[in-house]
Amino acid sequence: MTGLLFNSWMTVMLPSNSYVPYCIDEATERRAHEIISRMGLSVADAVYLLMMFVANEGRLPFDIETPNKETQAAIDELEAGKGKSYDSVEALMADLNSDH
Repeated sequence: MTGLLFNSWMTVMLPSNSYVPYCIDEATERRAHEIISRMGLSVADAVYLLMMFVANEGRLPFDIETPNKETQAAIDELEAGKGKSYDSVEALMADLNSDH
């Protein structure tokens, strides 16, 4: 598979002949493919290993965490454009160190 460029829609054939379609942007696909290839694997191999891990361990091989209420409130505030911004690290540090 080395040297192949992938479209954003790919179908991976697992050794059992089942098909797993997925969609990902092309830049990420290329970066991941390069890294996976350096490991001596194909994209199908990597997907197969992921699926086997999930099936055998009952979880993903990494943690996925959701924000707590305080963090979610901060995210919502920033997404609403209500957060503070600074022109420099010095300005940020001055605000953090001030006696509000």
